[in-house]
Amino acid sequence: MSDKLTSKEVVDLSKEYTFFSWSVQGQVNPIPVEKAEGIYFWDMDGKRYMDFSSQLMNTNIGHQHPKVVKAIQDQAGKICFVHPGNTTDVRALLGKKLAEVTPGNLKKTFFALGGSEANENAIKIARFYTGRHKILARYRSYHGATHGSIALTGDYRRLAVEPTMPGGVHFLDPFCYRCPFGQKQESCKRECISHLEEVIKYEGPDKIAAIIMEGVVGSNGLIVPPDDYWPRVRELCDKYGILLISDEVMSGWGRTGKWFAVDNWNVVPDIITTAKGITSGYAPLGVVVVSDEIAKFFDDKYLYAGLTYNGHALSCAAALATIEVYDEDKLMDNAVAMGKVLGERLEAIKAKHPSVGDVRYIGLFSTIELVANRETKESFAPSVMGEVGKVLRENGLFTFIMANNMGSMLFVVPPLCITKEQLNEGLDIVEMALEVADKQVK
Repeated sequence: MSDKLTSKEVVDLSKEYTFFSWSVQGQVNPIPVEKAEGIYFWDMDGKRYMDFSSQLMNTNIGHQHPKVVKAIQDQAGKICFVHPGNTTDVRALLGKKLAEVTPGNLKKTFFALGGSEANENAIKIARFYTGRHKILARYRSYHGATHGSIALTGDYRRLAVEPTMPGGVHFLDPFCYRCPFGQKQESCKRECISHLEEVIKYEGPDKIAAIIMEGVVGSNGLIVPPDDYWPRVRELCDKYGILLISDEVMSGWGRTGKWFAVDNWNVVPDIITTAKGITSGYAPLGVVVVSDEIAKFFDDKYLYAGLTYNGHALSCAAALATIEVYDEDKLMDNAVAMGKVLGERLEAIKAKHPSVGDVRYIGLFSTIELVANRETKESFAPSVMGEVGKVLRENGLFTFIMANNMGSMLFVVPPLCITKEQLNEGLDIVEMALEVADKQVK
């Protein structure tokens, strides 16, 4: 049916009859996408775009990989769905594979359909296991849009829907560029860690079930923590008997050059939640992977958690094929290699453009933070970022741009299959857009 519609009809009908996420509905301007391949997608009028945000930081293997497409097709021809109390070969094999690629003693998986659902069920599991109810999370965080996960989310989206789930407590981030403790990197004494321990003491360690953190903060500023941060949080959790949950929904699956971001610091959390790159967006899937100890707890105790689409066969088949692609196409090696190219280029961009206050990157996970004044670190108005985005789009580059109370940023998060030539071509377009912001520097 879509073949009979013009691009304008697709946009108009979508806007009239469907809601778009996180937006004023009358202001949305979606691209009517017709096809995609590798790091590119095309609109219905034939215009090609470089995908520099992997859609929403999830199409890690690139678009339309034939191995994953075939796996979905084959599974659809066999069986699409079974009762969640039954099982399939793809569910069994995926559970085993997840135990192999996750760190340490993480073993058993609860399946969901996305990151929000994964975090919802991680909350339940942590509370059941510990008998405690509080969950600590950071202010610069996004953990999902459902009742519990939005309560843990630290950004402005939580404020609009409060009151939310009780028991969520927030603490400050290790954001070195805008250190909330007023420290410089050269004199930092990790006040972010002593602050967290103080919050733990105030909230009562015997009341705290878990601390949840993104492996690397994603859409709220792409904050790469100091190398000792994750290990020291692990130590605090061990000291007070608190579970540690790593939300790897966006930072997992090769994005940082490792299976999961915590692998960069050799930390084993008690629970990993993930989604997005597990299927590269080809089918909806989220997972909660718990330690062997937590898994054994439920051997003789009722797990009050359930979803109709728990272990959906099409999604499990897509995930198995996607994980094979990460290995066979050596995408994590490429993320490391291209990450070095990206880091060098971002540093050069920072030196060249006065509108760039900071660049942050790990693997192929990066952001450019734009400021109107480097001394005061004043963020740009949304209107300026809108002009930056307009230049990007006109020149065939699609990416995620942030302009809110968390700052003004332009993200560079391409599929892990990108080449050096493609990366530099896209960054040339980014530099064209930055010239717009440069003219607005005070």
